[in-house]
Amino acid sequence: MNCKVEKTENANEVKLELTVEASRFDEAMKKVYFKTAKYFNIPGFRKGKAPMNIVEKYYGKEIFYEDTFNDLAPEVLEEALKENDIKAVSRPDIDVTQIGKGQDLIFTAIFQTKPEVKLGKYKGIEIKKIEYNVKDEDIEHELGHMQEHNSRLISIEDRPVENGDIATIDFEGFVDGVPFEGGKAEGHELTIGSKTFIPGFEEQIIGMKIDEEKDIKVKFPDEYFSKDLAGKDATFKVKVHEIKKKELPKLDDEFAKDASEFDTLEELKKSIKEKLEEENAEKQKYETEDAVIKEVCKNVEVDIPSGMIETEVDNMVKDIEQRLSYQGLKLEQYLQMLGKTEEELKKEYEPQATEAVKTRLMIEAVIKAEKIEATIDEIDEKMKEMAKNYGKENDEEFLKNENVRSYIEEGIKSEKAIKLLVDNAKIK
Repeated sequence: MNCKVEKTENANEVKLELTVEASRFDEAMKKVYFKTAKYFNIPGFRKGKAPMNIVEKYYGKEIFYEDTFNDLAPEVLEEALKENDIKAVSRPDIDVTQIGKGQDLIFTAIFQTKPEVKLGKYKGIEIKKIEYNVKDEDIEHELGHMQEHNSRLISIEDRPVENGDIATIDFEGFVDGVPFEGGKAEGHELTIGSKTFIPGFEEQIIGMKIDEEKDIKVKFPDEYFSKDLAGKDATFKVKVHEIKKKELPKLDDEFAKDASEFDTLEELKKSIKEKLEEENAEKQKYETEDAVIKEVCKNVEVDIPSGMIETEVDNMVKDIEQRLSYQGLKLEQYLQMLGKTEEELKKEYEPQATEAVKTRLMIEAVIKAEKIEATIDEIDEKMKEMAKNYGKENDEEFLKNENVRSYIEEGIKSEKAIKLLVDNAKIK
């Protein structure tokens, strides 16, 4: 394989002109033939048994060209990038100039490459001090959650529905006198004041008694996810079956014993305070790092290739897709709910993706400028920690995996670079 490299007129872009020997191309074509022979049905031969030259004669000599190129090009490009120490950051734009049996394969590939980064000032960056203190109301808020979790429901029979009650209702919705899909339920438990129903619905349940029936008139919001119902007036026929109310336990030492590992309320409060202080310290650390990084990035000069931003956006969309799958949703459904196309969603993520790429490039530049390294002991320690988290403590193959070790090494160096930036920042 022969490779000629030249810069294009665009910044951070190279053109590779590659020539692959005819013998290598023909050998790759034979592999494609053996892989795909079973699909060819030629009169006079059992399916998949026709010789290669017969298949070419019957279907045309170009029959294997495309698959051969698709099989061969990735490994050829990988070799060329490695040999020429090119750090590609985009998919290649390929143009085939010669392809054929018994001929050298000649094609060009244009790649965007990792850009040069001018750091600017990165030490002595000034930021405002970020500090979070635990207040008494924060502790009370946490205790309130614990009360809710340990509450019990009691039935109410001597009064109508009040705000905060849980009403068990039957309902059926109508628009212009016609019932609509998804507008009917029986034995539905609705917490009054939770704002989980259409605006104005829950308020009209207040005052209803057990077994009372009532017509409730509401209007669907203009931005309602169902376009057929958005902005329309609706009437719901509602019947109340049951009224319940949450009874919260009293906050005392008995509550502490029942709801926690502590014997007194004061001990429980102290534990909550310590937990909140830890959370605040973590939040303060993260936000301080983020503020310093943002300030350093302001001084960075870099021409980010579009391919890096596209890849980052694609990764963000894949992340959304994965999170949606945990909720049983597909990306198409999510986009429909938002009323957006995938392209519009990607466009919205471009500024965030650009910032993420710039941050990464800045950190890499700091690592290079400061000659930051990760020791073997540090990598081994993190490897063991990761192996424990994944239940692979005794998996030698995992512990020696070079890709995982390389990933961990980069992570350690990034952590050290961020610590250096924060340690050298002027926090006022």
